[in-house]
Amino acid sequence: MEEPLVFSDPLGHRVSAILTIPGQSTDHIAVLCHGFLSGKNSTTNKTLTRMLTERGIATFRFDFFGQGESDGPFEELTTTLAVQQTEAALDLVVSRGYGRIGLVGSSFGGLVAILTAARHSNIACLALKCPVVDFAEELRLTLGPDELARWKTTDTIPDIIGGQDRVRLRYEFYEDSLRQIAYGPAERIAMPTLIVQGEQDECVPLHQSQRLHDALGGTKKLVLLPDADHQFTRGEDFHQMTTAISEWLVTHLQNKRDS
Repeated sequence: MEEPLVFSDPLGHRVSAILTIPGQSTDHIAVLCHGFLSGKNSTTNKTLTRMLTERGIATFRFDFFGQGESDGPFEELTTTLAVQQTEAALDLVVSRGYGRIGLVGSSFGGLVAILTAARHSNIACLALKCPVVDFAEELRLTLGPDELARWKTTDTIPDIIGGQDRVRLRYEFYEDSLRQIAYGPAERIAMPTLIVQGEQDECVPLHQSQRLHDALGGTKKLVLLPDADHQFTRGEDFHQMTTAISEWLVTHLQNKRDS
């Protein structure tokens, strides 16, 4: 059963979400954080929702500020705001009676999930798909110095996921990213954490996931798919990625000893 919901972040912005409940009663849930220029109904989120509800785990997926059906505009998005919205999502699922929470993040959502998990001890496990750990570094590598300078003067960037039109995004996003690098916070994470990344990822540098894995405390696993790109375009890579994440969540949400 899917239940559309709207909740508010600390600044009063309306956030659009969907709670999906399996056929049987459960207090296990996965909160899904989508990637940059994506949304709650991404292919990854919908696939994980199907896989997890079939195993008796509820899911909660939502649109970050300025994306999907949530309040905007997108150009005012920051990582700090996305973390605040994720914390509000966690508060909501706790108020609904869910006691075993897994947090899942894709790309930009992975950065948000890491920063959130470092601040919350009630998360049972963490699963990250090609997480951005240092978004400022990724933006410098992707855009280069000339585009960074143009961003600062125009508050626009190229569509980094492949679109032709420039995207309005305030330069404040980059300045905020410099304050939201996740290696330090990752050292405070003790819950079981999975990282899945393609070795052919054209967006997130592979060394970010490797350094993140080294920084994490507790049980951790880094899965590298040799032929996978950032979008896990090939069907076999997408299947391996979603299977690894769903199995990690099932294992650690059902294992009380991880608490």
